[in-house]
Amino acid sequence: MNLGLYGLGPKHRRKWLAVDLGISFAPPEIPGIDIIMPDVAFLEHERKQGNLVGLVITHGHEDHVGGLFDLWPRLGCPVYTTPFTHALAEARRLGEPGAPKIPFHVVPSGGRVNIGPFDVEFLPVAHSIPDSHALALRTPLGLVVHTGDWKIDPTPVVGNVTDPARFTALGDEGVRAVVCDSTNAFRDGVSPSETDVQQVLGELIAQAPHRVAVTTFASNVARVRSIAEAAFKNGREVVLVGRAMERVVSVAREQGMLDGLPAFRPADAYGFLPRDKVVAILTGSQGEPRAALARIADDDHPEIALSPGDHVIFSSRTIPGNERAVNRIINALVLQGVKIITDRDGLVHVSGHPRRGELEQMYRWLRPQVSVPVHGEPLHLSEHADLARSMGVREVIRLVDGDVVRLISADPSLHAEVIEEVPVGRLYKDGHVLINSADPAVAERRRMSFAGLVSVAVAMTTKGEVVGDPMIDLSGLPELGIGGKPIDDVVEEAVLDCLDGLPKQRRRDPDAVAESLTRAVRGQVNAIWGKKPLCHVLVITV
Repeated sequence: MNLGLYGLGPKHRRKWLAVDLGISFAPPEIPGIDIIMPDVAFLEHERKQGNLVGLVITHGHEDHVGGLFDLWPRLGCPVYTTPFTHALAEARRLGEPGAPKIPFHVVPSGGRVNIGPFDVEFLPVAHSIPDSHALALRTPLGLVVHTGDWKIDPTPVVGNVTDPARFTALGDEGVRAVVCDSTNAFRDGVSPSETDVQQVLGELIAQAPHRVAVTTFASNVARVRSIAEAAFKNGREVVLVGRAMERVVSVAREQGMLDGLPAFRPADAYGFLPRDKVVAILTGSQGEPRAALARIADDDHPEIALSPGDHVIFSSRTIPGNERAVNRIINALVLQGVKIITDRDGLVHVSGHPRRGELEQMYRWLRPQVSVPVHGEPLHLSEHADLARSMGVREVIRLVDGDVVRLISADPSLHAEVIEEVPVGRLYKDGHVLINSADPAVAERRRMSFAGLVSVAVAMTTKGEVVGDPMIDLSGLPELGIGGKPIDDVVEEAVLDCLDGLPKQRRRDPDAVAESLTRAVRGQVNAIWGKKPLCHVLVITV
């Protein structure tokens, strides 16, 4: 859920450049919410003051661009990015009814553009999606490098390489600060190349006796190309399954990234191909319940099915938090007799982020005075900070969301440090609307998911007399409590006993009646169940 801000100028006249506008995926303990994005209230305020000069998108991964269409209307600023990332965004906009048309400024890879007081250079870097870029931010006070997501891979199959000469030249120019990816700060050495994965996938497909299905991130065009080349080399057709995969492949073909490969087949061709002549490339590597792989595992896909002896290759890494969902799918496939191959069995995936050896190389190239580790959990940031110090960086800043760090000052006696905080928060996408993370609806859903809901409707006269029978509905409660007594009978008795026992004065007050019924119902249910459900009481005066 990346959103970084770079400011230049005195506090009340500071011009801000935003970098990336991503999303995160909600954990199971937030019921009804799938997507989380940053609260941009601070930027909305700065925009109204005329201080937001633009938004730069470094690459097309959802954690960097996924919030664009929901949040851009609140910002209304120019957006700068490079061709493939722009094409992906446009393809997504065309597939989302009501998505806003955003004024993109498309900058060529390696290009430079002035955005307010910032001179921004887009530096090509290798990553697990094409067209990824670091940023060189030049100002009258000095140069800052924002690495974005990157790695060193001289043979990435598709996409950019991270050019040692260009980054060394920046170091020669003089880098005041680097704001750098920390994702793999614990892993020693350097990341294998995408070409190494391509070779292993080719061997696995060549050895497979029947169908092969490979699941990977839809945005990993290099991986898609590697799978396709291996399939065609072994006389197999490639079938694409999943809308996200189809969208990315369409854009990649338009951008020339899949030149030389025959056309892929649609999902409805799968059933007509011999078992030993097909490779399916699927979405759903993270256990997403509505993605293609989950539906196949549940034998619920209208066009794709697997048989005993078929192979499924997880050409991906399970993102922390998704383990349970992924394991559920793996177990369901194993029960179907499918052979599962993961990165525990061979080099079927490489990360798009730098290991320690690559971080050390970046520091040797740039030779920054200041390091700001980002893009990781606190433990990753701490490990990266220690590495930066070991590389001789004099000033290393550890920060949390909302910290404002002075990187450069016109006064050379002032060091880099946290100087203030700005308000931060999270927004939840709830259906088609955005709500604050503190919205009462979220807390109520948690309580409902834990202890259910009892709804009671009572009609009463102005004199406090009950008209007809109360209406009662239970949701999410078990049928029987302790001793086998039906819980709906317990609720009905609690309602009737409470109404009978209310003094006349309280019976004339609808709010008092509702409060008494709520306490009575929750107490009686707790006595035979051990949980207190939410209780909604509607008192209708007739």
